[in-house]
Amino acid sequence: MYPRSVAAEPPPETTKIRLGHATAICVAPLYVAAELLPGEGFTEVQYIRTGQELFAQAMAAGEIDIALNFSGPLLPRLEAGDPLVILAGAHVGCFELFGADHVRAIRDLKGKTVAITQLGGPDHVFLASILAYVGVNPREDIHWVIHPFAESMPFLAEGKIDAVLAFPPRPQELRAQGVGHVVLNSSVDRPWSQYFCCMVYANRAFVRKHPMATKRVLRAILKANAICSLEPERVARFLVDAGYTRTYEYALETIKDIGYNRWREYEAEDTIRFYALRLQEAGMIKATPQKLIAQGTDWRFLNELKKELKG
Repeated sequence: MYPRSVAAEPPPETTKIRLGHATAICVAPLYVAAELLPGEGFTEVQYIRTGQELFAQAMAAGEIDIALNFSGPLLPRLEAGDPLVILAGAHVGCFELFGADHVRAIRDLKGKTVAITQLGGPDHVFLASILAYVGVNPREDIHWVIHPFAESMPFLAEGKIDAVLAFPPRPQELRAQGVGHVVLNSSVDRPWSQYFCCMVYANRAFVRKHPMATKRVLRAILKANAICSLEPERVARFLVDAGYTRTYEYALETIKDIGYNRWREYEAEDTIRFYALRLQEAGMIKATPQKLIAQGTDWRFLNELKKELKG
């Protein structure tokens, strides 16, 4: 989609790029970028499957160069010393919290059973930050149970769990099947809708060694954001045809609902600060926002591209 070379710049230091392959289709710009990357000088584009929603471990091991991933869950990995660097905000709002009939608000989860895919995973970290924000202690007040999401859907319908956090296309599946109801939607509910859900990040050594390649990949992703915003039908069809998801209707609903056009409006650093404070409240990290920002972010490419990609 729209490959175009950028002749005024030096070529990328490498023509091979390895990107993360996720099950959540909110990362659609990362896949759409594959059609733009040849115009940026890349001749080999690989998508690496890890079987995990969060690529941090594979990224830290040098198996992935750049990825688009959930913002909050990256912070404990940064505090642990993983060689990661966050480059930009990607989009706003994709996760939704579904609850049983008796769960009408976040505080209603106190003392209840909540399903997650793994401790420390994206669903666990986001939910812990949400609970802490409203005064519920995620370590003491919640009974966490670990299940694959495919099991959590019928468990919620049968009343065996009280809530589950879902990433696209799973919220669309839950709504279509009439399972539970939406307690929180990060696309529209404040304060979550005011911060990036997913961010672009990279292996630190890759960025140091390949700054021009890093900028070119980031440019392709940000251009792909615009395509997602302006041509959701085309992107949804692309996701299905390329095998990233199966149901066109779910894909289209996802692409239309997510704020792909806000990457230049919101400050990426604010997202780091917000989630760092929430995760401190949840007892999941001790590092200050300032330390994480200094240690794990590099906004120079984003700042250049904000000026370059106007309109």
